Amino acid sequence: MKLLLRLWRFLPIWVHFLAAKLVRAKFRAAVAALIFDEQGRVLLFKHTYRKWQWGIPAGSLEHREQPADAILREFHEETSMQIEVKKLLTVLSAREDHHLTVVYLCKIVGGEFKPSNEVSEMKYFDVNDLPQMLFAEKDLIRQVASGAIS
Repeated sequence: MKLLLRLWRFLPIWVHFLAAKLVRAKFRAAVAALIFDEQGRVLLFKHTYRKWQWGIPAGSLEHREQPADAILREFHEETSMQIEVKKLLTVLSAREDHHLTVVYLCKIVGGEFKPSNEVSEMKYFDVNDLPQMLFAEKDLIRQVASGAIS
């Protein structure tokens, strides 16, 4: 499984989108967590399977799962750590992908990071010096940090 996830990120991005369209449900719902430290830096995960490895903590909802429960579960599965949902920030819609993402402001409340098959590292980044990542995620982080989404 680890090898397949690592090989996946070397495929062209169009293959990622095509595969997603073919195997995912017609409409998907996901959750994401934005976590900032005392210096205002944002927590990002280094994903083992993404073309642009760094990104915000996120995952899919499971059948009949509440969004707030889903982000707690996803974060724990990927890091062995516990978070607390502070508030709902926004719900984003990706029209081209028939996809909704429920975004929460969260904080870490316990545990110690342990790498998983999906996340090899986590690190805080200055919001003005983000690594290469999806533009939509960068835009979201900057909007929240600037107070445009609160």
